[in-house]
Amino acid sequence: MLPPFFKYKILLASQSPRRQMLLSHSGFETELIKIDVEENFDTELKAHEIPMYLAQKKNLAYAPIVLENELLVAADTVVWLADEVLNKPLDMAEAKRMLQKISGKMHTVYTAVCVRSYQKSHLFYDESHVYFNIISDEMIDYYLAHYQPLDKAGAYGIQEFIGYVGIQKIEGCYYNVMGFPVSKFIQELAVFNG
Repeated sequence: MLPPFFKYKILLASQSPRRQMLLSHSGFETELIKIDVEENFDTELKAHEIPMYLAQKKNLAYAPIVLENELLVAADTVVWLADEVLNKPLDMAEAKRMLQKISGKMHTVYTAVCVRSYQKSHLFYDESHVYFNIISDEMIDYYLAHYQPLDKAGAYGIQEFIGYVGIQKIEGCYYNVMGFPVSKFIQELAVFNG
């Protein structure tokens, strides 16, 4: 029997099809809701502080009442490399520069999640260390031509071509790199619900 928090309907404040897929495949009833939030932040914020701030900002942007059987969930993912945040690239040229930066290096992926019920809210994050092989410009160009890097932090999807050929290893949750740390989410929900 599943824990009682699986009875909640998840209101997912995200346009990410990957987050919706991960939650629905984990057994949750999920509804995408649209929020209008500028993803800007104070440049003094570092590493995990950035997605923590943005996940909470997205969560608070949802004005309607959250019903007793609902959970509002907002998340944000960033790539952190050499004291610099690599967010979603603005264009293909920036995407190529990002992929060239992560080539042959380790970076950290932080995903923060803000959960709100009708009574309370909770904010947490997870981190994964991703080690990339050196990837050639030809492979980067192929990826940019055949995939959609502009909606992904760091300009790549671990579940796509560049992840298959480029990633040497990861330390931490694979799904966190995809954009939602499912296992940690369920652990945190158990505490939140308790």
